[in-house]
Amino acid sequence: MTTLTVDVDSSFLGTLRLSPDEFVREMKIAAAVQWYAQGTISQEKAAMLAGLSRFDFLDELRLRKVNACQATQDELLEEIHG
Repeated sequence: MTTLTVDVDSSFLGTLRLSPDEFVREMKIAAAVQWYAQGTISQEKAAMLAGLSRFDFLDELRLRKVNACQATQDELLEEIHG
C-alpha cells in the first residue's frame, strides 16, 4: 500500500462541510468513477480504489449518473452474435 499526502486548505473542507476522512473517501470515489467512465480502469479496479464492493460501486455510478456499461453497441452485438 502506498500513502499519499495531499495539501488542502482547511477553508475548502469547511466549504464542502467534510471532515478530512470524508474528503479522502470522496476523492477516492470521485477518482475511481472518473477513471472508470474514461475507460482507464476496469469496474473491478475502480471499486477497489474507491474502497467499495462492486455492488456499492455500481450504486455509486447510478447516483452520479455514470453508465455502468462501458461497451459500445457494436461490441455488445459482436459478443452476442460472435
